[in-house]
Amino acid sequence: MSKENKQLGIRKPTLFEALIPIIFMIVALVIGIFVYDTDPHIPLLLSAGVAAIVAFRLGFKWFEVEKGMLDAVRLALQAIVILLVIGTIIGSWIAGGIVPTMIYYGLNILSPSFFLVAACLISCVVSIASGNAWTAAGTIGIAIMGIGHGLGINPAMVAGAVISGVYFGDKISPLSETTNLAPGIVGGELFEHIKHMLYTTIPGLVISLILFSILDFRYSGEGASISEVQVLQTQLNEIYSISPWLLLVPLFIIIMMIFKIPALPGLVIGSILGTICSIVVQKVPVGDAINILYYGYSIESGNQVVDNLLNNGGIESVLYTVSLIIIAMCFGGVLELTKIFEVLVEEIIKFAQKTGSLITATVVTCISSNIVGCDQYMSIIVPGRMYAEEYDKRGLKSKNLSRTLEDAGTMTSPLVPWNTCGAFMATTLGVSTLSYLPFAFLCLISPLIAIIYGFTGFKVEYKEGYKQEADPPMLKEMVK
Repeated sequence: MSKENKQLGIRKPTLFEALIPIIFMIVALVIGIFVYDTDPHIPLLLSAGVAAIVAFRLGFKWFEVEKGMLDAVRLALQAIVILLVIGTIIGSWIAGGIVPTMIYYGLNILSPSFFLVAACLISCVVSIASGNAWTAAGTIGIAIMGIGHGLGINPAMVAGAVISGVYFGDKISPLSETTNLAPGIVGGELFEHIKHMLYTTIPGLVISLILFSILDFRYSGEGASISEVQVLQTQLNEIYSISPWLLLVPLFIIIMMIFKIPALPGLVIGSILGTICSIVVQKVPVGDAINILYYGYSIESGNQVVDNLLNNGGIESVLYTVSLIIIAMCFGGVLELTKIFEVLVEEIIKFAQKTGSLITATVVTCISSNIVGCDQYMSIIVPGRMYAEEYDKRGLKSKNLSRTLEDAGTMTSPLVPWNTCGAFMATTLGVSTLSYLPFAFLCLISPLIAIIYGFTGFKVEYKEGYKQEADPPMLKEMVK
């Protein structure tokens, strides 16, 4: 704690005090979600209140607590704005016939026998090109979900394949914000970081594709029949003017991302193009096309499958997620302000005497930060700052830490329902986080591979002059 804070009567929390808001949050969420079947908003809001009470006990004033909350919300503002724009894209691309066209032709190309593998690989390519999991999920991901729906494939499995793919690309693309953030936090070099990540990410993807192949083989006979697919295509053709020219819109957006056009303006352009297509190609009245951007697309075709497929999008559809993100970030902001994260990490390090246990501790901290910090960036920034010095003391190259931050922080963020990433994916793909979680294989496997590498020493690199599994400084002092 700084000298200035001591003069103001502000102190660092004890371990007991640091655990109070964490334990309260866990209990509140478990009771709220699993006992009373409520949404996570109110349990998180109450948790933020408990965290604020702890902050008062530590000497913080209300204006400081409020500033901590607002600073955290500002960190998520870009994500919130992108989410709002994604809502307009979904609505305008459905109304403009872009998503229906992608579904129409996708039903001809993809089949249940290899659908999940193809969905994962296609998502990988688009995400690497765009450098953003959200952009990939909000464009090609929506189409893949629609095609899967048309083929009668379990939506949770499809969402798992999409998420595995988009987070593979988000993790290794040099255009990705998190891929640049992780080495930046620990003082590493970008392409060394990416190269080092391939040792954990490629095996994880291969294992995931094998598991998706097994699911494809096992459930390929349970999809929709050819006649059902043809009926769906016929209805799409009756409702929309289907044309391959409409595929130029998503292709144009992907090309913009490849040429490093920032995600937000690129997505706005995509929404504008979708609206133009709805007015010019699909003959939607101008007023209706504008309203679709806010309220989403709505149709009553008489076919429940078609209605479920097309009734989506609009800013209104993402407001649930936006409110969840704001509340979650308020809670995380108080934890960051009061140094609760720092206290917990300091306690963990005491038990991490070997490289394997240190990497495991980093993995656990990243996952915990995704759960209690409620944002992907928190799961990289907080553990990155906390563990950088310890890795350096033990002679571990910084790229070991930056890789672990992504293996555990980036990859598990879409698995937490109230995390910004989990909330976004659930809203965008139309499948609850807990439903797709068992099938997001790459996200589940990556942290485990990081831990295995830590204990085996495989591809864990040390600085010159340090030997593998060198005794940490604390252990040396104990021996003396």
